[in-house]
Order: sequence, then C-alpha cells, then structure tokens
Amino acid sequence: MTTHRVRDIMRTEMVTLTAETPIRRAVALLVEHRAAAAPVTADHGRLDGLLTQKDCFRPALNAGYYQEWKGTVGDHMTRDVVTVAAEDEVMSAAEMFLAHPHRLFPVLDDARLAGILHRADVLAFLSREG
Repeated sequence: MTTHRVRDIMRTEMVTLTAETPIRRAVALLVEHRAAAAPVTADHGRLDGLLTQKDCFRPALNAGYYQEWKGTVGDHMTRDVVTVAAEDEVMSAAEMFLAHPHRLFPVLDDARLAGILHRADVLAFLSREG
C-alpha cells in the first residue's frame, strides 16, 4: 500500500469556534452543520480545545429545565484534545482511532489547526485502498 498522509484525506471545511462564543450559539452551529464537534481556536489558528456534542448536553439540558443558556464555549469545551499531524500516515491515524473512542481528531500543521480527520473518512480510505 502506498504511503498516504492525513493531509490527503482530512477535511478543511469545518465549523470553528472561539472560547468566547456563547454556548447557545455554538450548539446552534453544531446542529446546523450536523457536526459532531468543532475545534476551538485562538490566535492564528492555535488549537485551544474541542467542543463536542457531548460537551453540549449539560448546558442544553440545563436550558431545557430552566429556559436559560449559561456560559461560553470555554466553560464547556474539552481542553485535553487528542490530535494528529497533517504529515502523519493514514495507517497511524487508523491505529489511533482503535485506541481512542473519538469520532474525529483535529489535524495540526506546525501547531496550527489545518483540518479535521473523521473516523468515517479513514474507514472509507481503508476500504478503497485495502
């Protein structure tokens, strides 16, 4: 099998957020774009965290009970994010999906957000190339 890099199959169009984004707006964006998660970025594309659908359940449930949305993305996001590098081999990323329960990994290039690697895209790649 020819060596393929994560950059070859990653998605570059994605919802991105900042830590200051109101959580209600962030939830609306995830729902509107049918996104499982959105990277949270700071200055010049530096990755600060990841807001997942699961991260959104507590504020959404609170809003359901009390009709009040509270907080920002920074209050609810996952800060310890597992990432892959754009230059990593796809096979290495596939192994990471076996080791972690995540649906996607942010892709970094020189410590900056370059894209998103979805588990489904890796599986599709493996089914085509294998």
